[in-house]
Amino acid sequence: MSDLQTNDHANDHADDERTVWPAIGRGWRRKCPCCGSGPLLKSYLKVNDTCNVCREELYHHRADDGPAYLTILVVGHLMAPLLHLTFVTWRPDPLTLFTIFAVGCVGLSLYLLPRLKGAVVGFQWARQMHGFGKSA
Repeated sequence: MSDLQTNDHANDHADDERTVWPAIGRGWRRKCPCCGSGPLLKSYLKVNDTCNVCREELYHHRADDGPAYLTILVVGHLMAPLLHLTFVTWRPDPLTLFTIFAVGCVGLSLYLLPRLKGAVVGFQWARQMHGFGKSA
């Protein structure tokens, strides 16, 4: 594909109606919010500047601390009731309880953080925020 065709292809995507939930879903899967094929992340949390497949520019994202806040929100709301329920029901040794829930919190956080970052970038792309929209 020539550079002119690639640019036309990218401009076609800018004119399309961008639906929010499919873009969030593609971001959750750590794929390009535009095409759903190319990788969104090049390392654990580093977003690619452009999609390798559709050439959509992704460097516009401003995910910043949003994914970290969402991760803390989800992990806290899942683990706190489980911690209480476990303690009230079985009364395990405090060190055992701490060890199990510390590993659970860290594991869940490491799992969710890149997926939530992808979802935030997908949301921003779909809403045409921070430079993802049509150029003036």
